[in-house]
Amino acid sequence: MLAKMTSKNQLTLPRSVTDQIGATDYFDVEVREGQIVLTPVRIQRGDALRAKLAALGLTSADVQGAIDWARQTHDRPAPVAAEPEAAYHVTPNRSGGAKATKPRRKA
Repeated sequence: MLAKMTSKNQLTLPRSVTDQIGATDYFDVEVREGQIVLTPVRIQRGDALRAKLAALGLTSADVQGAIDWARQTHDRPAPVAAEPEAAYHVTPNRSGGAKATKPRRKA
């Protein structure tokens, strides 16, 4: 399948490709071994994020505590906390956003 780049560096993805990945407006873009890799990123609205935090039982104090911990120097071991089985891994991308993914189970 071919996609032509315009003079403004824009690509139109074939419908057969976009039908397979579902509706998304944003892609994480990286170059891997000379290939351009597009990964669909779904941006959640603020109310969806608040609902997720509530479902996990996290409060604004929990979030602030995590931010404070992340900003301090880490000369001492990090506190150990239990994580839910389906925890998400957040990977920052080059545009300043982030992508949340579920970890893969080991075979």
